[in-house]
Amino acid sequence: MEVEKHHVYKSPITALLWSVMMCGFGQYYNGQYIFGTVLLLCEVGANVLSRLNVSILHSFHGDYQMANDIINYQWGLFYPSIYGFSIWQAYNKAKIISHQREGNELPKKTYLTGFCLGLVVGMNVGIIWKLPFLTDFIFLKFFLSPVFNGIFLGVIGGFTGHLIEKILKKIK
Repeated sequence: MEVEKHHVYKSPITALLWSVMMCGFGQYYNGQYIFGTVLLLCEVGANVLSRLNVSILHSFHGDYQMANDIINYQWGLFYPSIYGFSIWQAYNKAKIISHQREGNELPKKTYLTGFCLGLVVGMNVGIIWKLPFLTDFIFLKFFLSPVFNGIFLGVIGGFTGHLIEKILKKIK
């Protein structure tokens, strides 16, 4: 027995986690193969042109100066936007699919907008801005890496954006 495509349940959390793993994978999970491929190609392009993987390699080896020298910041700043959008879109599309499956009216709002915007802003700031006051301690030297600093500030930005969105919704 074949199940119709729009009757298959799609978990928003699963879609989100697939997109966290790799841009476009959440879209593949949701059945958006062309859109997922476009996002995946954009991610690969930004990754290659920014030399992000080489910067990650140097970061894991503790050579933070080389990690900064090797990265192409102009292309590197595209990566967080592609990443954040992929997460946001996959989550919200899975919500829409779930509503359609249950026969409910489509949601009139989007979810995780504050989190994803905060994630993008935080990652972009983290890539270009170093936290000099933290690097005085030997065990915090990894904040000199654009990769680790971008991830750290991205997570902080994501949760801050989510908190701001919740406060604004309460006020409204």
